[in-house]
Amino acid sequence: MTAMDNRIGCPICDAIYTLSPEQARGATRCRQCGYRLTLGRGAAIARVVGVSITNLALMSLVIFMPFLDLRAGTFHNRASVFDAILGFSEGIMVPLSIAVLGFILVLPLSRFLLLIYALGPVLMGWRNFPQAQLALRWSFLLKPWAMAEIFMVGVAVALVKLAGMATISVGPAFWAFAAVVALNVYKDTFMCRNTLWTAIDTNT
Repeated sequence: MTAMDNRIGCPICDAIYTLSPEQARGATRCRQCGYRLTLGRGAAIARVVGVSITNLALMSLVIFMPFLDLRAGTFHNRASVFDAILGFSEGIMVPLSIAVLGFILVLPLSRFLLLIYALGPVLMGWRNFPQAQLALRWSFLLKPWAMAEIFMVGVAVALVKLAGMATISVGPAFWAFAAVVALNVYKDTFMCRNTLWTAIDTNT
């Protein structure tokens, strides 16, 4: 790993530091503003893998359990996220159904699996799995396209608009999806790319 590879910038004050491999594996802070630059190899990897496994379990609930329960007079409908996606699976709405399936289910699930595949062996003290670096790179590339957060914002807007027209109750899948979004935000606060890349590159 070159000195350029070990450079890290502070997102608060823009200070640039060159970290040695030993420093990159530990917890470091910016000398100017005190911002935490790296969490430390063991803590960061344990949290990333742990949150990814938790999110996988929660996503299984999201797919199959009721998401919303809608009542309006004699009309009653209870649907899971998967049911909602299948509702757009005919005619010209098929591309929309595929896009929703990809952005809110397939891509987030793929990202969690890639993180576990890439970092799980490091956490367990094993050698890297084949193409671990590629898996980690793809997990970073997929991040902007895994739109679970956008989906929840859309659901919240829809709930506000429908509140006066029908009785709406949220199911366990709604709370599971909300937990996935919250855990993703939490994970991003300590997911230091420099620490993760250093862990992968030095785990031989």
